[in-house]
Formats: sequence, structure tokens, C-alpha cells
Amino acid sequence: MDPAIQRVLIDAETIAARVQQMAEDISAAYRDVDELILVCILNGAFRFTADLAERLSVPYNIDFMSLSSYPTSASATGEVRVLLDVKDSLHGKHALIVEDIIDTGHTIQYLYAMLGTKRPASLRSCVLVSKPGMRQVDVHVDWIGFHVPNEWLVGYGLDWRNRYRMLNYLDNVRFTISGRSLFLSC
Repeated sequence: MDPAIQRVLIDAETIAARVQQMAEDISAAYRDVDELILVCILNGAFRFTADLAERLSVPYNIDFMSLSSYPTSASATGEVRVLLDVKDSLHGKHALIVEDIIDTGHTIQYLYAMLGTKRPASLRSCVLVSKPGMRQVDVHVDWIGFHVPNEWLVGYGLDWRNRYRMLNYLDNVRFTISGRSLFLSC
């Protein structure tokens, strides 16, 4: 384990079981559609999307978007910028936003508004982790993996300064400054 990792908040087995359950629930919801378009929000949701897709029992295709909602700091500003848009048309198709985390709600709210203009037959969302205590806007998420504390989490695609994405579990990062252990908070 990396020395910056203090404890395991959600272990790999618990994540795998929850992703399996979410895939079953999503498959049931889309059992009568010809094709589901998973809109993976890069970079954080890549691993979650891959594991979720592997477990779906309905036909699907994957498209990608990349957004920036933390342009210059570790704090959400409410400003969302599109860095990469979906390449295929969503018009008349069933789309599912797959996101790693929802905290303030600004990004998912922006995604609903922006992707809604592409006129999908339906638009829903699933998120690996939710921080309800950080919500600034009221937004609906159809499937949530875990509710987590207001800490900066890493692992399973989530990162801190592009580190720790590869961990197969979720946790917070611990820093030692002047002999004191500190956790990065949101």
C-alpha cells in the first residue's frame, strides 16, 4: 500500500459487488432498448465504465467526453468546460452518463443540459460515488454506487494530481507536513 494511504475506505470486493448490482439494475431498466450509449466522462470514470460495461446484459456502445470543472484549483468553481465532446449523434438514442463522482452537482447538471440538446430518446446517469454534503445544486442521479464523506478520495479512477487512479479500492490521501498527518479535504 502507498504510504500516503491511511486506510481502505471501500475495498475492491465491495466495489465489484456494487458495480455488478448497478449493472443488473441498469440492464433491467434498458432491457427493451436496441442499444444503450454509455457516455463515459474521462478521465475518472474510465475504469468504472469499463467494469460496468463488462457486466451489462444489454447491447451498448461507449462514447467519451472530457470536462474540466476544477480548472485551477482543488475547489469546484461551478464553471464547466468541455474538452472533448461525444463523437456520435445521440439523437433518438438512449444515453447513460457514467461519471466517477458527484459533489457540488454542477458538472452533472451541465451534462444533463448539454447532452439534452442532442435530443436523446432518454438521458439518465450513474455515478460511482456521491458526496451529498457538498451538493450546491439539486440534481437527480438515477444510480449511485456509494455515498461517501466530504474528503478528497482516490483510487478506482479517482485521482489527486493524476496519482492513485490505478488503486483497486477507494480511500483518502494522507499527507505529512511538519510531522503531522493531514487528510486532504474538499
